Amino acid sequence: MNIVIDRRRLLVAAGSLAAAGLGAGRSAFAVTKPLVIATSLPSLAFPWYVHMNQGFQSEAKKLGDITLLGLDGQNAASKQTADIESAITKKVDAIIIAPSDVDALSPVLARAIAAGIPVVTVDRQTRGVQGILYHVGADNVKGGEVQGKAIVDAFPQGAKIFELQGQLGSGNAIARSKGLHSVLDPHKDKYKFVFQQTANFSQSEALNVTEAGLSGQGKPDVIVTGNDDMALGAVAALQARKMNDVAVFGFDAIPETLKLIKSGEIRATIEQYPAEQCARGTRVAVAFLREGKKPEIAVDLITPILITRDNIASAERIGEL
Repeated sequence: MNIVIDRRRLLVAAGSLAAAGLGAGRSAFAVTKPLVIATSLPSLAFPWYVHMNQGFQSEAKKLGDITLLGLDGQNAASKQTADIESAITKKVDAIIIAPSDVDALSPVLARAIAAGIPVVTVDRQTRGVQGILYHVGADNVKGGEVQGKAIVDAFPQGAKIFELQGQLGSGNAIARSKGLHSVLDPHKDKYKFVFQQTANFSQSEALNVTEAGLSGQGKPDVIVTGNDDMALGAVAALQARKMNDVAVFGFDAIPETLKLIKSGEIRATIEQYPAEQCARGTRVAVAFLREGKKPEIAVDLITPILITRDNIASAERIGEL
């Protein structure tokens, strides 16, 4: 007779025994249990996701005996889907993912859960999938609201605004724009969005899009962007036309932007603590796998803060300057 042992189910069962007071002696085994975790990010071509990947690696090293399969979605939902399919086939212990397109990735994440693989999402939340163990990310609507309030504070008499939006279909892009407009749209007589277009979170696209906006609409008072890469592209376009007095508001607090905040070339950005998001997601996945412990809350949203020259020391990546 062949006996097949499903180590994941065995671990969960052991966790149940421990919860009942019958698992004495299993903790040492659980803590040292080697794990293989697939981490999937939309594109490692973006410095933002490179930093998030470092967050995974740092936390895995602290927890010990964890092999990370770092997957690069290469900015394509089809590639990210194929990577997760491969991870399912390899029977990894868990999947931690920031979906490039929350709708497109939903089916494959549902298949992973059906296969008994715990799934944690970071940064971008997939709402249509049942059974996600945990989501941690920024409250992007609040982040957009913080941008909007900063614009109001800087331009109390009103402003002519360009908005560079993120990737179409991205939950983050949608939420950030929603929060921004929730603050400014009630005052359309003062705060006028004269140019709105996606630049796909890309610095090079943002440069071209900003140039098109400047050619068609003239000089704005404000350019507000859905991430910092687009803010950097906007600054390059403004500098080429010697429009250095346009206020640029970014989102992400990457080191390149922090430098320009210090020099006064960017007005502000939004900090959402990406490495901490990845660290929390990793801790939750490992606690579940090694101890059978479920998180106290299924959705953990970090409230973003505004970073200006006055509080730049609060930025997560200030040490990289």
